[in-house]
Amino acid sequence: MSLSGFSEIQFTHDGDTRTVFRKGYGPGVVVMHEIPGITPEVQRFAERVADAGFTVFMPHLFGTPGKKFSNSYAVGQMARACISREFSVLASRKSSPICDWLRALCRHVHAEIGGKGVGAIGMCLTGNFALALMVDEAVMAPVLSQPSLPFGIGKERRAGLHLSDGDLAVVKKRAASGVPVIGMRFTADPLCTKQRFDRLRAELGDAFEAIEINSDPGNPHGIIRTAHSVVTKDLIDSDGHPTRAALDRVLLFFSDRLK
Repeated sequence: MSLSGFSEIQFTHDGDTRTVFRKGYGPGVVVMHEIPGITPEVQRFAERVADAGFTVFMPHLFGTPGKKFSNSYAVGQMARACISREFSVLASRKSSPICDWLRALCRHVHAEIGGKGVGAIGMCLTGNFALALMVDEAVMAPVLSQPSLPFGIGKERRAGLHLSDGDLAVVKKRAASGVPVIGMRFTADPLCTKQRFDRLRAELGDAFEAIEINSDPGNPHGIIRTAHSVVTKDLIDSDGHPTRAALDRVLLFFSDRLK
């Protein structure tokens, strides 16, 4: 297992050992990849974060590092996640068990790198994880990119945060004390619902910064209705495009919060 341009470490917590890909220098940022895995687009995003002056820690959670995206690959990895004990894809009021391991990784990163704290970004299946990691005081810059859990089967799940009531109370307390949260989604994305962002606004108030990119029919930038991955697969990396503006905002957020 390797990823060009990244070094590898093995991180163990509670008997669970995983490969973590590392690159860069500066404050630590944990990048949690999306379904189906660390695709070339996810790798490019991680490289952009490292180039902006951060040390990226990108744990391998599923899939094959470096493998290109395909629909069949995504469906296969989604099916594996759905039956995995580490991911609770339908839980609206508790986090996936893997979040305990990810919190430990964030603490490790902060202990090693130091500074004000750690940034964390989750995407799609891992999008809500950044909120769950915020329970730990090491995490100072959480970003939720197209947070898709729990899967929106029923009204409660469409507004679900994949977070226990106790953890939500801690998150709200931290938000109120000055730890902001960024969330990003395409408006026509059925996996990351408007109801979820409305709930985040209601729970976190002004601490929640919503970046909602118009992907409705006839939108001015011609963004396809199936757009989902804001800073990876569906990123249009050109000045003036809203996805590029979202990427720039995330990098500035990390800089403001961590440097």
